[in-house]
Amino acid sequence: MDTEAKPSERDCSSAPAKAPEEGSRSLRIPDLPTPAISWRRTAALGAACAVFVLLLSNYVVQPFLIPSGSMEPTLRVGDRVLVNKLAYGSGSVPQRGDVVVFDGTGSFVQEPPRKNPVTGLMHSVAASLGLAEPAETDYVKRVVGVGGDRVVCCDERGRIEVNGRPVAENYLHPGDAPSQVSFDVVVPDGKLWMMGDHRSNSRDSRDHLGEPGGGMVPVDMVIGRVDWIGWPPSRLRSLPDSAAFATTGAPGGGHG
Repeated sequence: MDTEAKPSERDCSSAPAKAPEEGSRSLRIPDLPTPAISWRRTAALGAACAVFVLLLSNYVVQPFLIPSGSMEPTLRVGDRVLVNKLAYGSGSVPQRGDVVVFDGTGSFVQEPPRKNPVTGLMHSVAASLGLAEPAETDYVKRVVGVGGDRVVCCDERGRIEVNGRPVAENYLHPGDAPSQVSFDVVVPDGKLWMMGDHRSNSRDSRDHLGEPGGGMVPVDMVIGRVDWIGWPPSRLRSLPDSAAFATTGAPGGGHG
C-alpha cells in the first residue's frame, strides 16, 4: 500500500514560507502603548501622602523617639512611642501617673537654643515622624503632682507623699530611691510636677526648684499622653494605667 501522503495531506507547517511577491505590501502590527504614570501624578500622590501623615502627626497621634534612659524601665532608649494628642481634649487634663510628652520651654529650659531655620524645620518634620530625636525642649516624664497637690520627699520609709499619702511607685528603675533630693512643694493650679521613672538618671522638676517657675510645667505645654510603644516589635504594647496614686485622693485634692 502506498503510504506517501498526498500534497494536500502534508503538514502545512512543513511547507517553506513563500517570499512576498515584488510590489506587495507587508502588514505590520503596531506596538501597543505602554501604560505609564505621569511623574506629576506621582509627585502629587507623594505630596498628598506626606501632608496626610504630617496632619495625623500634628493633630492626632505623633511618633516620638525616646532619646535617653530617664524613663527606664517603662521606656527604653530607642523606643518609638505613640503620643495621643487627643487625650486631653474636651476639658480633660493630665492625671497623676500619666506619662506625657511636653515642651519644657519656660520650665525645664529657660532659653531654647537658636537653630538654623532651614535645618530646624527639616529636623522638626523628621522628629514629628519619629525618624529623628525630638527637639531639645521636648521631654517625656511621669506626672507626679497636679494643681493643688502637695508633693513631699520623703517619709520615714523613703517614699514620696502626695497630699500626705505615700505613693508605692512600682514603676521605678530597680535599685533607685524615689528621690535623693528632699523637697516639699505645692503645685499651683494649671501646673504639673514631673519626674522620670529612672530617678538617679533623670533631670526633672527636682532639678529646677531654684529656677523661675520652680520646675512646674504648665498644663498647656503638654503635647500629649504616651499610650503605646510602637517600635521595636518586641516592645509593642500599651502603657498600663498606674495604680500608684489610687490612694492619694482626687486630682488637686486638699493638703495640710
